[in-house]
Amino acid sequence: MIKYPKYKKVLFCTDFSENADYAFDFAYGIAKRDEGLLYILHVIPYNSNQAYAESFITKEDLRNIQKAVEEDIANNYKERYVNNIENGIAYELVTKSGREDNEILTFAKQEHVDIIVMGTHGRTGIEHVFFGSVAEKVLRHSPFPLFIIPSMKRA
Repeated sequence: MIKYPKYKKVLFCTDFSENADYAFDFAYGIAKRDEGLLYILHVIPYNSNQAYAESFITKEDLRNIQKAVEEDIANNYKERYVNNIENGIAYELVTKSGREDNEILTFAKQEHVDIIVMGTHGRTGIEHVFFGSVAEKVLRHSPFPLFIIPSMKRA
């Protein structure tokens, strides 16, 4: 009989989309089954125009924008994920800023995760060329097992 590995540290990556919400069920299920720690990671994408935009915004307005973004992220964590986690399930909320694939892999290495779970939007053709795929970039460089959940639209 083959014994499956226990995933004690599960990294779930979210962009707060419907596809990510769908993938959450899989990540949560793995963490619950294996009594593991579920990391819920959101990466705020790097914006190359941010420094330029900041030159036109006061420091106070910039702080207000940052506070609003932080509140929005906290609300998304709570409404989409935390409210659905049963008592006794260990989880940690993590927010990073930067290039999504780099931040995901850096965090996974730092925390020695056992598996990464993420959804994909299922873009094809020209849309895929212009927007790329974070899941694909993570897959190409990940030393960790990766569970990619296809878009619900394809199901």
